[in-house]
Amino acid sequence: MKRLINQQPTRVWGIALSLLPFVFLLVLYVTASDARLAENPQDKLLPSFSQMGEAMQRLAFEPSKRTGEYLFWQDTLSSLQRLGLGMAIAAGLGMLLGLSTGAFPVAYSGVAPLLTVASLIPPMAILPILFIVFGLGEVSKVALIAIGVTPFVARDIQKRCLEIPREQLVKAQTLGANSGQIVLRVLIPQLMPRLIDSLRLSLGSAWLFLIAAEAIASTDGLGYRVFLVRRYLSMDVILPYVAWIALLAFVIDFALRKLSLWAFPWQENRS
Repeated sequence: MKRLINQQPTRVWGIALSLLPFVFLLVLYVTASDARLAENPQDKLLPSFSQMGEAMQRLAFEPSKRTGEYLFWQDTLSSLQRLGLGMAIAAGLGMLLGLSTGAFPVAYSGVAPLLTVASLIPPMAILPILFIVFGLGEVSKVALIAIGVTPFVARDIQKRCLEIPREQLVKAQTLGANSGQIVLRVLIPQLMPRLIDSLRLSLGSAWLFLIAAEAIASTDGLGYRVFLVRRYLSMDVILPYVAWIALLAFVIDFALRKLSLWAFPWQENRS
């Protein structure tokens, strides 16, 4: 008898099983929404899909009477710009810190303890400091994402760098490579796939920092809109926005995954 731990679903069954939880949640929501609206048609807690569609129609396809902008798309663009810039800065700083502390013992002794302590500080705790130092503009929001994600990326790159077999470094030096050549030719090619994986793993935290910063001080953005309409209990706007954020996060994660497979196919084959 084949053990359950060794059973592999077919491709069709794998797709069906992956969709099953979403179908279950969808059916559960529709059932609960219909029940609440049958008792009280003015209920706002669980709006129907038609109500959510009407709300999104106004936000996405009708210009704002105050600004003339299509608010849904403007919110999306603003949030993605902040997220992209913050993640790019975090990737650069994280790679630099992780590589230097992982490759050079002197840098490890001098910087690694500080990096460890920085990674333990909740980024949300320093948000007021960022607002004081950088003001309420774009810089403070991008800085929160960068500060929140960089320590995680740096420590992950550092760990991967320390895991690279010492024999590779010895062989490179035997062939006459200097420190710079070892970093460029041996270490960085093996760390780049890990960098992409680190960004994928930290994507959820980056969204959290972004939405928190937008909710506190912003005039546009997905987080700003969600917290703006909550005072009116506008679940017909909040729920589609939350679903849109989840979809954007999934698409970004998928794109990073495909980028890793395209740029570093040897890494996938090795694993």
